[in-house]
Amino acid sequence: MLKNLSITNYALIESLEMSPSRGLNMITGETGAGKSIMLGAIGLLLGNRADIKSLYDEDQKCIIEGLFDIGDYGLQGYFEEQDLDYENQCIIRREIAPSGKSRAFVNDTPVRLEVLKSLGKALMDIHSQHDNLMLGASEYQLSLIDGFANTQAEITHYTSNYKAYKKAKKSYEALAKDAADLRKEADFNQFQLEELSSLQLQAGEQLELENEQEILDNAEEIKSKINESLQTLQGEDLGAMHLLQQTNQNVQQLARYSSKFEELKERFNSVFIEISDIAGSLEDEDSKIEVDFDKLEEIRDRLSKIYQLQKKHGLQTVEELIQLEADLADKALQVENLDDELEKLHQELKANEKALQEAGNKLSAKRKGQFKEFAAQITGLLAHLGMENASMVINHQTVPPTNSGVDEIEIQFSANKGIKPQPIRQVASGGEFSRLMFAIKYIMADKIALPTLIFDEIDTGISGEVALQMVTMMQEIAKNHQVICISHLPQVAAKGEKHYFVYKDNSAAKTASKIKTLNEEERILEIAKMIAGAKPSESALKSAKDLLTS
Repeated sequence: MLKNLSITNYALIESLEMSPSRGLNMITGETGAGKSIMLGAIGLLLGNRADIKSLYDEDQKCIIEGLFDIGDYGLQGYFEEQDLDYENQCIIRREIAPSGKSRAFVNDTPVRLEVLKSLGKALMDIHSQHDNLMLGASEYQLSLIDGFANTQAEITHYTSNYKAYKKAKKSYEALAKDAADLRKEADFNQFQLEELSSLQLQAGEQLELENEQEILDNAEEIKSKINESLQTLQGEDLGAMHLLQQTNQNVQQLARYSSKFEELKERFNSVFIEISDIAGSLEDEDSKIEVDFDKLEEIRDRLSKIYQLQKKHGLQTVEELIQLEADLADKALQVENLDDELEKLHQELKANEKALQEAGNKLSAKRKGQFKEFAAQITGLLAHLGMENASMVINHQTVPPTNSGVDEIEIQFSANKGIKPQPIRQVASGGEFSRLMFAIKYIMADKIALPTLIFDEIDTGISGEVALQMVTMMQEIAKNHQVICISHLPQVAAKGEKHYFVYKDNSAAKTASKIKTLNEEERILEIAKMIAGAKPSESALKSAKDLLTS
């Protein structure tokens, strides 16, 4: 329930405050005085987009604040979900800075507009001309049936199955697409895999082959140099080893005479052993190296194949080719397993589709079970509102599953006897639409359990006894809900528990919209003006008193 509303620096409102009663509140005033502006401000509290052009003073901040009593509406879980502090007295505030920046707060905690919108839907329902336009939309009509039939549990179950179905469908279609792409590439990938596999590549072999090729390419020269070196070292008479052997013997003898030569002996002995070892290594290498043209050709051929594959795939090393071979092998394995995996996902999709259809059918059955009762209640209420010959039917067709179910409906309506019901948007006049919309709001009030309902000139196009019947029904709604009604009819305005008057104040340099709560005498005068104009007669004043006391 809205306990207090304050508006500062918005449109024509410099400063305004009101505290509606728990029951039926009436707001009247001259055309253009600011009644619709108040609704615009309330809309901002409920998450509507802000506009810098709506500032009364472009240099000052606009602040709109509503105090709501939410203790009876079970919103603790929602507040926990949104990480908001819960209090029975909830303050919603909206600020618009001169720069155009807008901020929203719930109990002084900053929130996104989406949070404000979802919270606002649980607190208020504002009837406006936009509702009249929405009434022609199939989605809105379906939401009315859902509210009337109390299908929330079935919708929750259906929505869960719908999400699971969409997820399974997405997985299956993604794999099917991947499978198609893989199959297109399968033959080519297999050819590449076989080409790589046939070489049986080994990590590090390219460097080894290149080194071995270098040796074989120069085998004759290498052997010649080795033999020449060995001849120099091991020649019988003038070979270095023979001469070094003699020198070694001399140094051995010198070491007997002085310790100075002992160190030289050790050093020379080390050199002699090292040179002997080098000579032995040269002999070993000489025995290993052969002038083998066949082997050289084999190495050249293998390296050529490696180089060709590296160029073909834009790679630099054998290790990269080995990794490519592994990747191609994985793809080949995927192709082999595709049919099994696809079949598995297809079965899962079919199971989800079946569960979704069952949930959709259950939701649909509950909806269809309330079509006649919904239409009967609406036409019954319309009869009380002066439309005794009104008729309504709900056309239904089953459609493929959507996020709202498997139903598509169209409410068809006729206000006159003998006229076949037609789609609402095509047949209802202004007054008929107002009464139809009010009847819908009346039966939906307790179904949706909204704390506050706001009617914006829902009495447009009606008068007399029908207006009295409508306001009597408003009083019924107000027993369980807070109702705020903007009206231009004296019969309606007279029945409110509290009466607000909106007017333009031209006393300052800039016109401002203001609101005041009318006392008994002011209320009589205002209703008399609504009956007879700016200067009401005695009979108009008497009629106003009669309306207030009846």
